[in-house]
Amino acid sequence: MLGFDVGSSSVKASLVSVDSGKCVASAFYPEKEAPIMAVKAGWAEQNPDSWWEYAKLSLKKIMSEAGAKADEVEAIGISYQMHGLVCIDKELKPLRPAIIWCDSRAVPYGERAFRDLGAEQCLTHLLNSPGNFTAAKLAWVKENEPELFGKIYKVLLPGDYLAMRLSGVANTTVSGLSEGMFWDFKENQPAQFLLDYYGVDKSLIADIVPTFAVQSSVSAEAAEELGLKAGTPITYRGGDQPNNALSLNVLNPGEIAATAGTSGVVYGVLGDVNYDLKSRVNTFAHVNHTAEQTRLGVLLCINGTGILNAWVHRNITPDVSYAAMNDLAASVPIGSEGVTIVPFGNGAERVLENREIGCSVNGLNFNKHNKAHLVRAAQEGIVFSFCYGMEIMQQMGMDIKKIHAGKANMFLSPLFRNTLAGVSGATIELYDTDGSVGAAKGAGIGAGIYKNSEEAFATLEKLEVIEPDMALRAEYLSAYEAWKKTLSKQM
Repeated sequence: MLGFDVGSSSVKASLVSVDSGKCVASAFYPEKEAPIMAVKAGWAEQNPDSWWEYAKLSLKKIMSEAGAKADEVEAIGISYQMHGLVCIDKELKPLRPAIIWCDSRAVPYGERAFRDLGAEQCLTHLLNSPGNFTAAKLAWVKENEPELFGKIYKVLLPGDYLAMRLSGVANTTVSGLSEGMFWDFKENQPAQFLLDYYGVDKSLIADIVPTFAVQSSVSAEAAEELGLKAGTPITYRGGDQPNNALSLNVLNPGEIAATAGTSGVVYGVLGDVNYDLKSRVNTFAHVNHTAEQTRLGVLLCINGTGILNAWVHRNITPDVSYAAMNDLAASVPIGSEGVTIVPFGNGAERVLENREIGCSVNGLNFNKHNKAHLVRAAQEGIVFSFCYGMEIMQQMGMDIKKIHAGKANMFLSPLFRNTLAGVSGATIELYDTDGSVGAAKGAGIGAGIYKNSEEAFATLEKLEVIEPDMALRAEYLSAYEAWKKTLSKQM
């Protein structure tokens, strides 16, 4: 099974054995971060054809490394950077560079729609504000590039574009449409009211296919270019955060997938249609959402997480390893003896209703505290920001009992893991997986190689389980409450 993961920094490809469920080869291109074009401040664009070239190079390497033959690839799955806009013409060629997820030019278009259409209409139908998502980006193109807009045949997300290059067929999924604000959950169809507001014809929406199914197949032209077999089915597609959750076998209500790199993401599954009235989290159709079975992905993103830990390492403990830094932090008691760090120093935070309050160190006593207190307070502050967002998810009806994560980044720190388990009361399970492997297994589900997700992820390697230490829970919660009081004074 072949999985692609189209990121903004690279495209990764992995081959997963049907028999063992293990990854037998993986590679990514480019080896240095892919360029992002920023013609103006706040803009971020990439050439969609570059994703195709990176996918080809990654595929060539893994097929050679694994000694795999073209006819041995049984199914293809695709994960991709969310919220991007790719406009294609009738020849299926890109009309302009893709406007990717971190481009902010469309913010005023989303805000205007939210104001004009009303919060109730947007939240009850879209489950979000139109914000800076794909539909608002399309509205920007319509207003600022009207001649080009008139040539658009279909609007695609990055994963849709790669699937189209593989097959010659343009289509999309409900999950993909929901992340672009094109899906009406109340009417269970494309969001006609928002399309009408922006003056966009419904015909620009590509045909909708199931997330797990034969969506299309590799064309003869693509097969020759890639060294694959014509007719190989493309059977799964998911945005990077829903796909990360799939990779960690997070598919049921109450289950959580978390990552804590430069920024932090908590992605939880909700079994009922709901939304946050203040739009502090985003809600999309999860990969296993259907009209008959509600499965929504609630996405919490916190900008100031691992970047704070890296800043502390660089500026406070530059001469020791991250592991030694973790040991230093562990020498200080829970609560860092009164030092609290609010970690929001990486721009505006959606969880704070888009406020930009900065990072602050509080309660520092020059006669009592040292760098160990700062290192621990930083990690605790990151955990507390996660828990602050998770409270919003709980208010939406999510019962958080288990957190799944890859053993990477902040989750390498025992202090971070124990604090998160201690405050949330949830069990943390750490796994060895990634997005391209998850996409390959998703392809296996969609192709019927696996009868269900349980079979697909039976071989998922669980590396560690962290249970909350109930004897210390009161101390963890006391530290968290002190942090929240500090935060409330700064809001």
